[in-house]
Amino acid sequence: MATWLTLRENKEFRTLYYRGRSQVHPALVTYVRKNKLGVPRVGITTGKKLGGAVQRSRCRRVIREAFRPYFSQVGGYDIVFVARTRLLTMKSTQAAEVIGHHLRQLEVI
Repeated sequence: MATWLTLRENKEFRTLYYRGRSQVHPALVTYVRKNKLGVPRVGITTGKKLGGAVQRSRCRRVIREAFRPYFSQVGGYDIVFVARTRLLTMKSTQAAEVIGHHLRQLEVI
């Protein structure tokens, strides 16, 4: 399985925040915007409100694992996941349900 490209530049994140479409859940916010590359690019944001480095890293791992089943179904989209405090108590299977719901609502899959 190929890995997805990662969004790293602040400008790319800001573009999604202001021009992308979004879905909100108490555990996760998802921003989506079509790109011209034909492959998905993913960015994950975990703020300091979530806790220390260990908690933020766990949230990033949970989001990555939850997105993995949907990767092959996503075409050329830029996606940013913003972790919220409820994600701290969730398993990746629960997060996968939220991500799947968001991607369906945003008509990405």
